[in-house]
Amino acid sequence: MTERPDLSTLPSYKAPKRSLFSARKLALMASVVAGLGAATYGFSPTHNPADLFTTPAHAQVNNEVKKVQQPVGFADIVERVKPSVISVKVNIREKVAKDDSGNDDSPFQPGSPMERFFRRFGGPDGLPPGLRGGPRGGGVVTGQGSGFFISADGYAVTNNHVVDGADKVEVTTDDGKTYSAKVIGTDPRTDLALIKVEGGSNFQFAKLSDTKPRIGDWVLAVGNPFGLGGTVTAGIVSASGRDIGNGPYDDFIQIDAPVNKGNSGGPAFDVSGEVMGVNTAIYSPSGGSVGIAFSIPAQTVKSVVAQLKDKGSVSRGWIGVQIQPVTSDIADSLGMKKAEGALVAEPQANGPAAKAGIESGDVITAVNGEPVKDARELARTIGGLAPGNAVKLNVLHKGQDKTVSITLGQLPNNLEAKADTDNSDKGNSSRGTDVPKLGLTVAPANSVAGAGKEGVVVTEVDPKSAAAERGFKEGDVILEVAGKSVGTAGEVRDAITAARNDNKNSVLMRVKSGGSSRFVAVPLAKG
Repeated sequence: MTERPDLSTLPSYKAPKRSLFSARKLALMASVVAGLGAATYGFSPTHNPADLFTTPAHAQVNNEVKKVQQPVGFADIVERVKPSVISVKVNIREKVAKDDSGNDDSPFQPGSPMERFFRRFGGPDGLPPGLRGGPRGGGVVTGQGSGFFISADGYAVTNNHVVDGADKVEVTTDDGKTYSAKVIGTDPRTDLALIKVEGGSNFQFAKLSDTKPRIGDWVLAVGNPFGLGGTVTAGIVSASGRDIGNGPYDDFIQIDAPVNKGNSGGPAFDVSGEVMGVNTAIYSPSGGSVGIAFSIPAQTVKSVVAQLKDKGSVSRGWIGVQIQPVTSDIADSLGMKKAEGALVAEPQANGPAAKAGIESGDVITAVNGEPVKDARELARTIGGLAPGNAVKLNVLHKGQDKTVSITLGQLPNNLEAKADTDNSDKGNSSRGTDVPKLGLTVAPANSVAGAGKEGVVVTEVDPKSAAAERGFKEGDVILEVAGKSVGTAGEVRDAITAARNDNKNSVLMRVKSGGSSRFVAVPLAKG
């Protein structure tokens, strides 16, 4: 062993002063090092630290580590798809700024489900995710969103709410170049828009996927959050078939890849580099990403974009019925084994369904032989067919199955019937007659001013009753009970007694509230 030199004999050496604290400190550090040394070297005095990386044991461990599958990154996929994604900037005139009353306008129809959704989840100022910044109360509001090319000649997809009402649209590509664009067509019902970028003919574009994603699949969101173009986030498909209250065509993919304002209209890619969906909304009480975002499925995008490109608008099939889900209570009332299909609350006069003989209380269970799971699925299925097509509907009519042939009409632009909610004249009637065990007091409609001639008017609701729990309110008109028209309290009682004698757990009522009707299953008290 080499002998260490005596440093105290050197001329420039001065022995340091040692305090109790520094001695203890060094001792502690030494003990830690010694402990590590004991664990690492096994108290072997023949190894230097450098020897650890050249021992046979380390070589064996290194070989074993190399055999383990390494985590797969997304860099190769991103490098391939990122050039197809664009940032979209729009200028919108003052109509999205606050009006004189102090209310925020939005790109959606006032009071519509989409407007309510974005006012709740769209972040500050009630603006939807695609819009941000700009002066309020004058001048021009600027909006920013995302999009992606679907063809080399400049056609690109984005959200309707990003470009709706825009006076000017500009896009910036991944290489930083800016182009003007024009809006080819929009579809507010699915919140999709098709734009055409001018000034280029060889853009890199993305492919819309032909396969439906599975829950748990990887997903990459690429877009322009907060104006930070080219941002990539990753996550998984969290759920499918989500209904966020936008309308009957809701069929969103839920993802947990972080999506923020400005990501609207951007693509959600699968690991094959194909677009599985278009990011359109976020659930965000705070205005930022909380890991819940919604994308429009690629199959919907394909169908809508094809029509927008061809004629600038979307035509949907229509049968002219007001429908509602079949709940377990309603299924029991109708004698159905499963709560499936779409219940016809009211066929529209002179509509295709009414002409084919479909009535209130019928349940549509299949379209062209394909089972209908619920009311939303029926709306999507019919809406996905072209007007003029002939379809066959399987219908449960008064307990009997039948098949009805219908030629589809075209879905009107405005489906919202304006409900007459002014019930001021309805309170001028007498108290009415109690309906035992339902918690309702009713009177003939023809005895109440403004209630019409059919049915019985609800004049009082017990707040603790089953009827109150089902949403009955004063002024509602009960048209049918258990499939029978009613005009007096006695007819209501008789229908309820008959249902109870048939051992039904609930009774189905058709109720008119304002300008529309619906079916309500009310539980029957025993005894």
